Amino acid sequence: MTEDADQLEVFRSELRDWLEQNCPASMRDGGNDEASICWGGKNWDFTSDDQRTWLQRCVTKGYTVPTWPVEYGGAGLSRAQEKVFHEEMAAIDARYPLQSFGIWMLGPALLHFGTHEQKLHYLPPIARGEVRWCQGYSEPGAGSDLANVQTKCEDNGDHWLVNGQKIWTSYANKADWIFALVRTDKDAPKHKGISFVLIDMETPGVSTRPIQLISGVSPFCETFFDDVPFPKKQVVGEINRGWDVAKYLLTHEREMISAGGGSMGGGRALGAVLADSETGLSDPILRGDAMRAEVDTLAVELTLERYKDQSESGQGTGDASAMLKYMGTELNKRRLELVMAAGGADALEWDDGRAPNWLRTKANSIEGGTSEVMLSILSKRVLGLPG
Repeated sequence: MTEDADQLEVFRSELRDWLEQNCPASMRDGGNDEASICWGGKNWDFTSDDQRTWLQRCVTKGYTVPTWPVEYGGAGLSRAQEKVFHEEMAAIDARYPLQSFGIWMLGPALLHFGTHEQKLHYLPPIARGEVRWCQGYSEPGAGSDLANVQTKCEDNGDHWLVNGQKIWTSYANKADWIFALVRTDKDAPKHKGISFVLIDMETPGVSTRPIQLISGVSPFCETFFDDVPFPKKQVVGEINRGWDVAKYLLTHEREMISAGGGSMGGGRALGAVLADSETGLSDPILRGDAMRAEVDTLAVELTLERYKDQSESGQGTGDASAMLKYMGTELNKRRLELVMAAGGADALEWDDGRAPNWLRTKANSIEGGTSEVMLSILSKRVLGLPG
């Protein structure tokens, strides 16, 4: 083996030992459903002492955001070390200690576009799970045209003043801060004149209203801004160039959503789900559909890894994120359809989570850009087909 390979094996051995000593047994169930996730934030209530302990231990090592620089709360892992990290976590079915839009979306955008002061101020609290973020992109009446945002942001001398409304703001009623797109130049072409801003949800004039879904829960909200002031230092990137930040963040959001394909059914293999059912394994059609879904899941995961390597080399993911998002979200829906089919009438029981989780997947092909929009992006920008 090369010296680099030797060093990687040393890292793997040390990580394996650390996980064995520090990951509580109750955090080794592969849990990745809503009830298992630690979202963090000022008002987060830990579901158990073990969940709190697991988060605190990982924060100490920088393992909540393993690839972020150490000065911003991460572990500074290389891409190769990150792969080892995920492999060893999977080997013991460890829950990820913290998940958040701050980690998946805002963090990468700040690392790329933020000033050093912004990174030092916002990133460590995200890494420690102290601040929970939500995303203010979509608006009523804007349809799928994100660049058509109308939330108005006016220059009031020493601060900005925001008025407008966002919709489908996931977990806005539980978030501490929001990253949002606002229009700072109403006369500029729609892709111009947009800025990317950060707003404290406790600022006077900010309010939210949950949107009830068919799954019985309300992850989505309407968010209102009525004469909301905020400091000018809370603009990320250049004024009127927020579309650049928005596009970069969307790439990471779509990759994040696409990665959900391997986590449905509580992160369990479909074969295990069928084995638990009374007739799942004996049904050849259901077995065949499940195996196809498992193969497709593996293909999506490997493709995502390939594009992460490509991004690490400086090539970026670009419009391929639309492909990843489309495949991942459609796969999510297929997997939960199979979970429901395997469970039969028993799967309709509300309290065991299968039916609500299945209904929740219907939003997968809407959030982050609809499947139809993703196909349009692929046809025009990747395949070069006429509009």
